[in-house]
Amino acid sequence: MTVTDTARPGVADALELGKVDSHLHPAGSFDLADHPVPTGREEIWRFTPLKRLRDLHADADLSGTTVGAEAHDAPQGVTIEPLEAGDARLGASGFVPSDRLAARVWQDAARRYAVRIAADTELTEPVLIDVTGSDATGACSTHVVVEAGAHSKATVVFRFTGSATLADIAEIVVGDGAQLTVVSIDDWADDAVHVGHRHAKVGRDATFKHVDVTFGGDVVRHDTTAHYAGPGGSVEMLGLYFADAGQHIEHRLFVDHTAPRTKSHVVYKGALQGEGAHTVWIGNVLIRKEAEGIETYEENRNLVLTDGCQADSVPNLEIETGEIEGAGHASATGRFDDEQLFYLRSRGVSEKEARRLVVHGFFNDLIRKIDVPQIEAGLIETVEVELAKNVLKELA
Repeated sequence: MTVTDTARPGVADALELGKVDSHLHPAGSFDLADHPVPTGREEIWRFTPLKRLRDLHADADLSGTTVGAEAHDAPQGVTIEPLEAGDARLGASGFVPSDRLAARVWQDAARRYAVRIAADTELTEPVLIDVTGSDATGACSTHVVVEAGAHSKATVVFRFTGSATLADIAEIVVGDGAQLTVVSIDDWADDAVHVGHRHAKVGRDATFKHVDVTFGGDVVRHDTTAHYAGPGGSVEMLGLYFADAGQHIEHRLFVDHTAPRTKSHVVYKGALQGEGAHTVWIGNVLIRKEAEGIETYEENRNLVLTDGCQADSVPNLEIETGEIEGAGHASATGRFDDEQLFYLRSRGVSEKEARRLVVHGFFNDLIRKIDVPQIEAGLIETVEVELAKNVLKELA
């Protein structure tokens, strides 16, 4: 590579930097003045239909109380309690707002609470939290901190239902040696708008699994990010989404390898059906200079079931060191596999049943990785319900 004299100082400065910020995740700030109202021309907003966000990205009043969070009976070793603004636990994950909406929720969240799993606690049943909306006309905001103590093992499930206009932040702190699974299920009514920010800090030798399931809502956009507080940490991000006519579902993933000998694995799968169904998946992994010996892979697959759909998929890798075990990404978008359909039809399976089996096969390997039996069964049923809305209805 030839470096011109004009460019040489800039290149030299870049090589001297101990930390380079990702071009897809701008430097964060808690100061709202540092985050102008997005216009849609910014890289991080160019896919999002801003006019359908009901002013969440600008100056909507976030003080609404029509979204409530209710926890089922918490198992022993788990505490759930409200937090006041300024509580030291807020920000424990190292989260810093990278856009205007996140900065506004940080400042003005109408509801703040913490879910704490004590150190050395091992739960046999998931912690279930229902987030329910009763009205989509007023905007609401929440901020939750999930903390798994050192060497604990737990699963926390958030289920979003009802009608709402919601902006939220979920901070996740995984202590050293802990194993934590967080499942987020968006099963909103058709009029809901949900813009969520999730950020995890993964401790030394800790294991974090995040499962993001999106079926309902008019517009749903999730930013999910993670970084490492020590070597040996592992992050797995799994996603499943099903977009119907007119629905916009957007997932933006960022794994920041900030420590050596860490791992990350991202797999998201989605299906689209109906005129105007639109999905967006942006995956990014940043491997910093100090993150030697890491392994990472990210994958996105989309199955287009009808005409009139659009799936945008953009995988990225940003690598600052060559001393890694492995790094890769893959993305594919396509229609039904004609060979699979032909195979099933040639064995006497009807076209309707063949298409149903192909879609279930597309999702089932991912659903099994969730490893929460009651969640897995419900997702299989939901996939069947989604298919009945369009694909199977046409073949009835």
